[in-house]
Parts: sequence; C-alpha cells; structure tokens
Amino acid sequence: MTGERRPFLDPAARTRIGEAIRRAETETAGEIVVLVAARAGLYRSAPLLLALAAGLAVPWPLIVLTPWSAAAIALTQVAVVLLALLAGLHARVRMALVPRAIRRDRAHEQALREFTTRGLSRTVGRTGVLIYVARAEGHAEIVADHGVAARVPPAAWAGAIGNLLAALRSGEAEAGLTAVVAEVGSILSGPLPREARPVDALPNRVIELD
Repeated sequence: MTGERRPFLDPAARTRIGEAIRRAETETAGEIVVLVAARAGLYRSAPLLLALAAGLAVPWPLIVLTPWSAAAIALTQVAVVLLALLAGLHARVRMALVPRAIRRDRAHEQALREFTTRGLSRTVGRTGVLIYVARAEGHAEIVADHGVAARVPPAAWAGAIGNLLAALRSGEAEAGLTAVVAEVGSILSGPLPREARPVDALPNRVIELD
C-alpha cells in the first residue's frame, strides 16, 4: 500500500468527460466547466458544538440518578467530551452532525466561489456554465453566468441535476457527468447557438478537488 488517495475519476474517465464537453460546445456558444469536489467544507465547528452540548448535558442525569461523587461525575463529563471530540475527527461523523440545510448552503457558496475562481465570469458574452458537484454533501448544481441566465431559466437545469444526482448515488459518476454535459449542451444550443467563429476560452476537462 502506498497510502495515496485514489482520484474519484480515473484519467481515462476524465478524458472521456472532457471529450463530452468538447462535443457539447460544438453546438453552443456556452463554455462548460465540470468541477467535482470531495467536499464543500470541513465543518470543524460541528464536533466542538457536540462536545459542548454533551459536556453540559451529561452531569445532570448523573447527579439525579446516581450516588456518584462530584469527582466521578466530573471525570465522566471529561471522558464524554473527549469521546465526542475524537468522534468528530472522522469526516463522515462531522458531516452527519451538520444539518442538511447548512450543508446545502455551504456547497452553494462554494460553487459560486469556484465559478469566479475558475474564470467562468470572464468569458466573452458571459456564457460560462459550471457543473458543480460536492460529493460529501451529496450536492450538485449548475451555475450560469449572466449571458446564459438571461436566456435560460434556472428551472431548466432541474432535470439534468436530478439525473446527475441519481447517477452519483448509484455509483455511475462518469455516465452521470457525461450525460449532464450533453444535456446542458442541448439546453444551451437553442438560446445560445454556436457562433460562426467560436472561441473555446476554457479548458475542456474535469477539475477534481480533494
């Protein structure tokens, strides 16, 4: 064992998805980028809040229901706090402690941040479209720049995102990403057809973040 973390998509899969992006962009002036993040946030405060709540709650039933001394109750309180902190070191436990609404909001904020960071807001005609996936949060969304949003209503992406999430849940990441790229290209081709002299300003590849 090397201890190295395997990528979510192997190089061949990333190449095939990149080719799907290229094909989709031959029919539209839109610029499509696919970004898959392992997670949108680390949520380090979640285990701290759990430890605080556990530390405050544990002594009272022990005081009422047991003959334990104050020292024994204090030691139990410390042990429970430490266990909560240790449990919080595991990424899945931290994720389970965070309410779904907060995870969704964090993923949305990160999608908007990546949209700007990756240069999608600087395309000619403002036609950038980001297909964003946060795996740990089970979240996917499409962020479209002004030139696209003015022509394509947000509801138009709902079916594509639903199909992508279903594919991810069933372990068909490559198929799901390839299909959503093709569907996004098809949606864009009507209101944003390919220009006579298309400019491929953004690389046709999958960005994968640990």
